[in-house]
Parts: sequence; C-alpha cells; structure tokens
Amino acid sequence: MTPIYLLSCNPSTEKQTEEITENEESKYLSKPLVSHVFTADPSAHVFNGKIYIYPSHDVESEIDQDDSGAHFNMRDYHVFSMESIDAEPVDHGVILDVDDVPWAKRQMWAPDAAEKDGKYYFYFPAKDYDDIFRIGVAVADSPTGPFKAEDEPIKGSFSMDPAVFQDGEEYYMYWGGIWGGQLQKWRTGEYVSTGDRPYDDEPEDDEPAIAPMIAKMSDDMLQFAETPRQVLILDKDGEPIKAGDHERRFFEAAWVHKHDGKYYFSYSTGDTHNIAYAIGDNPYGPFTYQGVILQPVEGWTNHHSIVKVDDKWYIFYHDTEISGETHLRNIKMAEMTHNPDGTIQTINPMK
Repeated sequence: MTPIYLLSCNPSTEKQTEEITENEESKYLSKPLVSHVFTADPSAHVFNGKIYIYPSHDVESEIDQDDSGAHFNMRDYHVFSMESIDAEPVDHGVILDVDDVPWAKRQMWAPDAAEKDGKYYFYFPAKDYDDIFRIGVAVADSPTGPFKAEDEPIKGSFSMDPAVFQDGEEYYMYWGGIWGGQLQKWRTGEYVSTGDRPYDDEPEDDEPAIAPMIAKMSDDMLQFAETPRQVLILDKDGEPIKAGDHERRFFEAAWVHKHDGKYYFSYSTGDTHNIAYAIGDNPYGPFTYQGVILQPVEGWTNHHSIVKVDDKWYIFYHDTEISGETHLRNIKMAEMTHNPDGTIQTINPMK
C-alpha cells in the first residue's frame, strides 16, 4: 500500500507534494521492503544462496488497542525472497492460513523458519481454542511452501515468538513474550492468571525479570528434545537483569546469531522499544548484557532478525512508515556492524 495524497492538481501543489514526500522519506534510515501488504516481525534466512523473509502479515482490525495486543489480529503468512541484498523482494503469496491449522483459533504472530536435510520447517505461534498461545510447526519441500501444518502444536510449547538457531548439527528454539505473549502467566510451570491486566502476573521490580525459554529440537524438528529451560540475561556484575529495569529486561522477540565463536542473544525490551543484545559462550547462556543494536522505531513495537549475507551482517526490522498505525507495519533492513571487540554498533532507524 502506498500513501494517497488528496491535493489539488496544480504545479505548485505537485511540487509541494514531492517535497513533503522527500522530507518524510528523509526521516528514515531505510525504505520499506514491501508496500503492497502490511508486514512485520521479519525472520530472515539464507537458503541455497537466496534470502528468504518470513514476516507476520498485519491486517486491519476493529479490535481496540490494548496491552494484550488484541488488535494484532493476523490470520496468515506470506514469504518473500530476494536474489541479493539489493534486489526487490518477491512475494510468493500465502504459505499458511489459520484455517489450515486444526488447533489454531486466531492471532498468528511472529514466525520463523529453518532448513534441515532439504526439508523446510515453519514455526509459528497462535492462540488455541482456549485462547492460550501455543507454537506450531508446518513442513514443506521448498522454502516458499506449500507448508502443511502438524495437527497439534509442539508438546510443551507456550507463549510466542519462536526463533530457531542452528549450531552445527543441533537446532535450538528460543521463544517467549510477556504481557500479550502470556509468558508471565507460566511462572509456576502451568498457565495461571492472577489479574485482569497482562502485567499483573509480573514479578516485583527488584526481582529477576521473566526469562525467555530455550529447548533443543528433536531430530525430526517437530518437537522439543528436552524440557525447556530459562535463558538467563545477566548484567556485567553477573546479576540477573531485574524486572523493573525496562531499558534492559527481556520483553519479546528473541533471536540468536553467532559471530567469532560467541553467541549473541538479541531481543526487544518492549515498552522501551530497544533491540538489545547480550553475549554468551554457548546457546543456553547465560548471556551478559552489552547494549542496544537498534534504537526505537516509529510505532509501538520493535522486532527483528539478524542474518549474514555474503560477508556482511544485516538486521531486518519493521516500523510504521507507510500507515502510521501501530498494528499496520512494514518491514525494512539495515547493515549491521560488529566492532573489533565483538560489540555491535548501535543503529538509529531515524536519520
């Protein structure tokens, strides 16, 4: 979708429109990659030398905005491919719809994908018929599908934002998101809600923040191979980041990449809108907080993925440049730089 300007047709107005458009574009570091549909939460991968992007698909919603994210009422997924980092993305259409998933009721939020032995696995969250988020998997012979969903969600899965990281022959899933993502409701190991607001179940500000989850995947990539465990994010004194530390604590959007033998766990801080990162020595962590990769974007959410293309690293993210609406986003990308000491240069998405 492109902006529509309702202006009279005369030379001075046309010139003014061009200037406005140029000025608006100049605010942003990067341009939208896709404009004919609304896209968000891009998970980018390189399969067989080509870039594939698996985003969520934002749609118009009549549901009022709230802290549970009910207005993010997505129901299907597209996949996009790029021949090179400078190429125009190709839309391969819908690869999975909520009606194709027997257990899923609504809200198909941020997905991810992985490849193993020539098969492609698409991981997605959705609310089941009890309105509890679970994580499902669909399988295809091609990165563009068609994908066929398993009849049931992954056993023992909960919350949302799955991200699968390959380390050698092993694959690990990271996941979780607080507030609307329901992770805080699983603090006892079972789904328990003690309040009407999504943040009623959070720990006190001086207690350790709610941690994201990790589990190694089974050989067939369809289940967890172990009991899920927490991913600890520590400060540089070795203490867990506290729940009240909103600038640094985990909120959602886990992602892991590996650089120079170190594991980088990046995530969104949610209501403070940073993409932050921490570094560890193995996939399970603990990870020590380092700083911010991506400063807040235009729009309430910030969600990303990081991928190496040829010899350069890129961060894929979203904002609301096209619509100006929180729940109608567009995906973007920017080059990302590791410093010689292993830290990452902070990116400002606005010029």
